[in-house]
Amino acid sequence: MPTKFEFSFSKSHRPAGGVAVLLQAAGAKEAAGAAVADPESVLAKAAKIGKFTGKALSTLDVIAPHGSPADRIVLLGVGHAAGMGDHDWLKAGGAAAAKLPSAEKITVFLDAPGIEVTGKAAADFALGMEMNAYSFESYKTRKSDDEPKTTQKPVKVTIVTATVIAAKKAFGTAQAVGEGVFLARDLVNEPANVLGPVEFAARAKELEKLGVEVEILTEREMKKLGMGALLGVAQGSSRPPRLVVMQWKGGKAKDKSVAFIGKGVVFDTGGISIKPASGMEDMKGDMGGAAAVTGLMHVLAARKAAVNAIGIIGLVENMPDGSAQRPGDIVTSMSGQTIEVINTDAEGRLVLGDALWYCNDRFKPQLMIDLATLTGAIMVALSNHYAGLFSNDDRLAEQLLAAGLVTQERLWRMPLGKEYDKMIDSKFADMKNTGGRHGGSVTAAQFLKRFVKDTPWAHLDIAGTAMGSPTDELNQSWGSGFGVRLLDQLVRANYES
Repeated sequence: MPTKFEFSFSKSHRPAGGVAVLLQAAGAKEAAGAAVADPESVLAKAAKIGKFTGKALSTLDVIAPHGSPADRIVLLGVGHAAGMGDHDWLKAGGAAAAKLPSAEKITVFLDAPGIEVTGKAAADFALGMEMNAYSFESYKTRKSDDEPKTTQKPVKVTIVTATVIAAKKAFGTAQAVGEGVFLARDLVNEPANVLGPVEFAARAKELEKLGVEVEILTEREMKKLGMGALLGVAQGSSRPPRLVVMQWKGGKAKDKSVAFIGKGVVFDTGGISIKPASGMEDMKGDMGGAAAVTGLMHVLAARKAAVNAIGIIGLVENMPDGSAQRPGDIVTSMSGQTIEVINTDAEGRLVLGDALWYCNDRFKPQLMIDLATLTGAIMVALSNHYAGLFSNDDRLAEQLLAAGLVTQERLWRMPLGKEYDKMIDSKFADMKNTGGRHGGSVTAAQFLKRFVKDTPWAHLDIAGTAMGSPTDELNQSWGSGFGVRLLDQLVRANYES
């Protein structure tokens, strides 16, 4: 079962059994809370024997330490503390949680010599613990072959720091961020037979509890709007499509909204241009963009962000039945532009094209950012360590790159240009939905650019980062929730009034 933590913050605390986690900076002679947790000074000898130097994320584990009120002490290195940023505190919390999978009670001493601990740092440490402990086990009925699944009690964690008041206040925001990330992870991890377009829309509808206004457009409304591109993708599935419009009105009434649009292909067979069987099960995660947008809207509402934000997700299933669109078909998008469908597996851009146009036409936002698990080509270029960033606006691009550095949900800016635009010109329609193998992620972005007019816009290709990305201190899950923290940071740094 995934570990659930119950956090409290205190200026002082004496452990009564359980695990004590003590932070220590590189080069420091003493760890946080040593006088309380290590009255017999056993850590100094253990550190010498274990060659513990306080290197960032290194640990030293002492079982049944002599004279200690704790049953176990974990010494956690934080490196050169002067350089610690928000992400370092998150990783430190994640590293601590990774050492404590079976702990029943935990005391964390943060205020080590040489370390400046703010309220936000303490809250980020706690969030890092939660992010590391996340796992998706909804469909497991047994822990092992012989052990039935049981309900696990939350592990009580006391974080000891002088910044108690600030830490408690900051932790409310940190919890909102964590909830949004976990919502996005849950959605990506769900099997496609459980999470179809209708079910996904219902999950988004639950955000109304937080004050988000949610509209759900059915196939009928989308037909009236002329969304032939999105509907063309959905026509091969027995499961009807949905377009979900989420609005958070936390800013001033006169403020223009920031808009986020997500690709929500709940399962992608490739349609008639069917994908290879090997690895096709991963295509349940082809709605990672929609999951991130939904998670972000949860965060903004839960922390009462002072911004007007719009989240739009296009939800479809791409299947190859007798009603499916064919290569060579021509569809008319909501914009009135016609599209020759060269490859039915280039379907995400068709969904996004209509969603982007709808968003821009109805709301006239100050900016639009779309997220999509759009192309395998971006993984060829960047692997799964960076997401691709395409933009028609240098200022927005720089803001996104900066947010990526803060959160370490990193982006790499990719080119756009007339040369790539020509590659998607069609002989029979206004454009075709793929320009071929070369420059595949760029031509996909060029396609989307034809649906945004002059509105500042950015496209994030998260095919390599939303699912199956490398595990680390903050994520042990297949679905990563990539984009939620990135875009929350973008909003709070640049767009809150």
